[in-house]
Amino acid sequence: MLDLRPVGYVIGLLVAVLGVAMLLPMLVDLAENRGHWPVFAQSALITTLAGGLIAGACANGVKEGLTIQQTFLLTTLVWIALPLFGALPFVLGETDARFVDAFFEAMSGLTTTGSTVFSGLEDMPKGILLWRGIMQWLGGIGIIVVAMVFLPELRVGGMQIFKSEGFDTMGKILPRAGQIASQISSIYLALTMACALVYLGLGMGAFDATVHALTTVSTGGFANYDASFGAFSGPHEYAATLFMILAALPFVRYVQLINGQSSPLLRDSQVLTFLATIVVVLVIMSAVLVQTNPQFWGDSVRQALFNLTSIMTGTGYASVDYMGWGPFLVSMFFFIGLIGGCAGSTTCSIKIFRYQLLFASIKMQLRKIRSPNGVFVVRYDRRRVDQEVLSSVMSFFMFFVVTLGLLAVALSLTGLDFITAVSGAATALSNVGPGLGDQIGPAGNFGGLNDTAKWLLAIAMLLGRLELLAVYAILTVNFWRN
Repeated sequence: MLDLRPVGYVIGLLVAVLGVAMLLPMLVDLAENRGHWPVFAQSALITTLAGGLIAGACANGVKEGLTIQQTFLLTTLVWIALPLFGALPFVLGETDARFVDAFFEAMSGLTTTGSTVFSGLEDMPKGILLWRGIMQWLGGIGIIVVAMVFLPELRVGGMQIFKSEGFDTMGKILPRAGQIASQISSIYLALTMACALVYLGLGMGAFDATVHALTTVSTGGFANYDASFGAFSGPHEYAATLFMILAALPFVRYVQLINGQSSPLLRDSQVLTFLATIVVVLVIMSAVLVQTNPQFWGDSVRQALFNLTSIMTGTGYASVDYMGWGPFLVSMFFFIGLIGGCAGSTTCSIKIFRYQLLFASIKMQLRKIRSPNGVFVVRYDRRRVDQEVLSSVMSFFMFFVVTLGLLAVALSLTGLDFITAVSGAATALSNVGPGLGDQIGPAGNFGGLNDTAKWLLAIAMLLGRLELLAVYAILTVNFWRN
């Protein structure tokens, strides 16, 4: 029989940590003196007590490692439990949000999706705005650990290709997760502090610099203003672009870099392909925009760079309403949102390495057609790729496309128009943030959607953040039999 105690113990501890994190926005609200701080005090008490009780009740079942079944359950259930408690300040606070809206916002935050149901952000208590940023920051570091520890171990979506270069975790997932988290925490924190200092130096206020640093480095995209990053311009956009790109690179390379190994980062084909893709898309977008507004070519290039980087990395900031850039560029934004950054980063979506393996596999098949008796091998970063990895990647693509189609149909059945349904499904499944159209585009939000659509999108955020197969696996009969 499956022992759920180790799973419950870890989830309980993480819920308790989330409760402790609520004390920070409580202090900010206390300093703001709007009388909102009791909301976070109550939420922190409820969350910390609940997490502590769950962990205490399951402590007698803690073991050194987790089985594969327990690992699958942990990676899924933790991303359901945390949004449930993370939604409390929205339900109890001045937002007075209904539970579906609060859960949607919390899921969007912790999965670093960045879609929001709230408007009038400028008038909200600072504690609420900080809490949104903290959730995304915690979700970002959690995603790095999941991508470096759990997904390679579970052989999800081809992630096992990074297992040998990362960390050996077989049979000792819990202790190794702690070691990896401690190694990347200093890097993650350093990037966040550097980003905040740069924002401060460019003229942002201390509070805005802090919150936007949290949501930039986590590639989350929650902002303090309804205009998103449009409240800032010029040098701020360049700074945000730099840190979004840094956050989109594999964090294992940073670990190697601080240990004196710079060549893995500089020669990583995934990193080089990611940067090259940004350059190519920038050239295309800039050329189109400059033709339209030749007298403002500098602004066009800056806005194109910022917004394409934001969407491609899944951050989801918007500095302008690019829906007015014409159908060609709007279509480009839809497709670059399906690219994503590098594996082992805070970014989301399909990710660069899967496209590399997909094209390498197609190339191999074409060579086989030309030379039926030849022996061809797919290589990635000068290493031979096993057929198991290729099959896992192909399965991921298939599940992604099928899930996207089914989700779009389901959303359309709730009454959404075609553009809203398709782009909403894509942005939730890719954890990007804004969709397309007047309602959920860069100038809108998700608050006007019906409740059924919000629940479907929240589920899609979970699926996309855990790369689909980790969630689908626990829904099969064989999972519970074995």
